[in-house]
Amino acid sequence: MPAGSYLVETWSTGAVEPWERADFWSEHIGSYQSRMGYRYSRVDNFLGETVRQRTETYQLVRFRSDEIAYSRTARQVREDPDEDYRLLLPLTGEIVLRQDGHEARLTPGTGTLVSFGSPFECLQDASTQAYVFTIPAREVDGPLNRRSPLATGLDLSRGLGRVVGSMLEGLYAERDDLTDSQFNAVSDRVVELLCMLATGDDRPDGARHLTDVETVVRRHVREHAADPGLTGTSMARALGWSLRQIQLALQHAGTTPRDLIREERLRLFRERLQCGDCEHLTITDLAYASGFSSASALSTAFRQRFGVSPREMRNGVRGA
Repeated sequence: MPAGSYLVETWSTGAVEPWERADFWSEHIGSYQSRMGYRYSRVDNFLGETVRQRTETYQLVRFRSDEIAYSRTARQVREDPDEDYRLLLPLTGEIVLRQDGHEARLTPGTGTLVSFGSPFECLQDASTQAYVFTIPAREVDGPLNRRSPLATGLDLSRGLGRVVGSMLEGLYAERDDLTDSQFNAVSDRVVELLCMLATGDDRPDGARHLTDVETVVRRHVREHAADPGLTGTSMARALGWSLRQIQLALQHAGTTPRDLIREERLRLFRERLQCGDCEHLTITDLAYASGFSSASALSTAFRQRFGVSPREMRNGVRGA
């Protein structure tokens, strides 16, 4: 799907004849979810409706339907790979999810992460309305630094969990007035908070977790500041976290990946500028050796940071 395309689609089994509705539902759900099995309690006059919001990155579906069981077998996982997560959040009724030897009974105020990357069974009763929020796997596996525990309940009735639920409600309520970038921006924040919730960062030790991430990130930047290819994205890839988790940890410390990288490069450049062994190198040479893309980029950042130009600082050191 091309970038910048935010779409809202509404579908209902009421658009077809009663005897066609179960098949219509299977085809409709299968058109935007990976391969699954469907078991209907009644195949005649099955009632269901979806409202789907999507961009190239995220998808939010609010649905209601009669009683049904969904399943995904090991064969379907192999033949139709899909590692992305779905946050399942019932608004009414009950959903029972079984995956990887765990079972979660979800009612309003609870939710869970389910992956299509392993088999599962999902049963819902006839009074169910729910959200299904699709999240790229890298955005969950990175922050947790492991596979997320599945089929375990998340409390969305209070605290941080309630904020997550409210944000999804807001996305749905404003669905006709959002742009692509707005939908993605709010979805990004939902994922950040969801990862905090899943790792327990809403408890008092959450700040300690962010501090640990910050410490590792600062060490990595210091060790690789001279690499001109160092960015927040490359850092996230190297450390096994998502970019958003790194941004969150650095935001907690009052900085950003870009600012931290620039600060470390300036520190490295200044050390070399004041080092006698580097006197034979020009300022341009030192700029490139310290990770800057150009001498002008270095000069601007240096003056903003230290109040003098690189040449003025070097001359001051030599004249001391």
